[in-house]
Amino acid sequence: MSFEEIIKDIKAKKYKPIYFLNGEEAFFIDRITDLIEKTVLTEEEKAFNQTVMYGNDVNMTTVTDTARRFPMMSERQVVIVREAQNIKDFDNLLPYIEHYQTSTILLLAYKNKKADKRKNVFKKLNASSNCIWFDSNKLYDNKIPDWIINYCKSSSYNITPKAAGILAESLGTDLSRVANEIDKLILLLPPGGTIKESLVEEHTGISKDFNTFELQTAIIQKDFLKANRIVNYFEANPKNSPLVLTIATLFKYFLNLLTYHYQKKSTPNAQEMARMLGINSFFMKDYTDGARMYNAVKCAGIISLLREYDMKSKGVGNVNSSDGELLKELVFKIMH
Repeated sequence: MSFEEIIKDIKAKKYKPIYFLNGEEAFFIDRITDLIEKTVLTEEEKAFNQTVMYGNDVNMTTVTDTARRFPMMSERQVVIVREAQNIKDFDNLLPYIEHYQTSTILLLAYKNKKADKRKNVFKKLNASSNCIWFDSNKLYDNKIPDWIINYCKSSSYNITPKAAGILAESLGTDLSRVANEIDKLILLLPPGGTIKESLVEEHTGISKDFNTFELQTAIIQKDFLKANRIVNYFEANPKNSPLVLTIATLFKYFLNLLTYHYQKKSTPNAQEMARMLGINSFFMKDYTDGARMYNAVKCAGIISLLREYDMKSKGVGNVNSSDGELLKELVFKIMH
């Protein structure tokens, strides 16, 4: 099941006896765990019927013995095991999978790694119709802006695609950090409001005018003055705009632009092209505009340049040029 389906079912009080949440993205696991912990039982019921354990402190025999208890003055009990990946005797869960307690919800939060489905216990969990098996996978960086937009929508708020892009670029792929920043911004809005670039700048310290997103736009439009202003800002504030991340963003854009050149005849539909490039359709204008300024041959040359300067930023073939100097050289060569 998907994250959204699991959340929907829990809110509708459609529960399964066992939840096994595993994977490298802690955010989804934490959200499902917190929802079950906070909503399944009333505050009065929790005192006798909700148990939270940690994998470092218990073995699986203790977990299953607890799960087999009957609830007290409640329809069900909840047993949550955080950091379940640290349990050494996981195989001892096998008997419980087949003979589970129907009045218990057992949740195992197996974080920061994927369970080995070749092992019998995980194979049984995955195959059981009484278990929700959830793979919590890291999102690629190009998926973060759309995730931000959908996260806002799930809270009945909106965000402009540009503001989502700025947040994604500045905060990276740590979804917990991204969600925390969005939640703080939402508090400043009226019900159903929209997060705009100005709000992002005012309350997060992320500049709406001086960021890699705007530098990319300046390069696409060959706006030399704007590009130089942004580069100078980056040079003065190196911690806010690391060169390695700027190069990575530009590399991804020009690699996509090269793909766009070779696919535009066979994929004339903008939405299909956006799906192929892995971007929000709002940003397709960046590719139609960029294609007019940079043909396929030029794109290939820029990709080679970006690789060269990526190596220089890491000290290869670079004796004493600062990151700011390297970026000035790079942007000049790209735009000329």
